[in-house]
Amino acid sequence: MPRIQILVGSEMGTAEMVAASAKDYLESSGFEAIVNPLPEVADITDNPDDILLICTSNTGAGDLPGNIQPLYLGLTRDFPCIAGRRYGVINLGDSSYATFAEAGRAIDHAMCELGAERVGEPLVLDACSGDDPEAAAIEWLGQWTTAL
Repeated sequence: MPRIQILVGSEMGTAEMVAASAKDYLESSGFEAIVNPLPEVADITDNPDDILLICTSNTGAGDLPGNIQPLYLGLTRDFPCIAGRRYGVINLGDSSYATFAEAGRAIDHAMCELGAERVGEPLVLDACSGDDPEAAAIEWLGQWTTAL
C-alpha cells in the first residue's frame, strides 16, 4: 500500500490531535502513515508516491495556520508538478465566523488548480457543533480509504 502523508496546519493543536488520531486509524487499517507538522512543497515533490491528507484548521479571518503557509505559498507561487496526485482534506473551522472553513478551501483549490485529484469530498468539522472532531475524522477516513 502507498504511504499516506498527513500535512498538518494547526494553530491551537486541534488539527494536530485529529492528525494523530488519523495516523493511528490509518496504521491500524494497514496503511503506512506519517504526520508532517511543517509541510513544504518539497515534502510532496520528494515523495511522489505518497497519498496526501491535508488536515488544517483556520485562523484569523479564514487564514491558514503559520506552519502550513509555506506549503500553500509554494503551491500558489512555484506551481509544482503534482498533477494526478491523490489527496484528501480535513478542514477544521468555526461557523461563528463569516470566513468559516476558508483556509481548507484555499489549499484544496490550490491543489485542484495544479491538477491534483481529490479523493472524496472534504470533511469540514465545525467547532460549534459540539461533535468530537477526532471521532468524526475517523468515521470519514473509513469512507475515504475505501475510495482510494
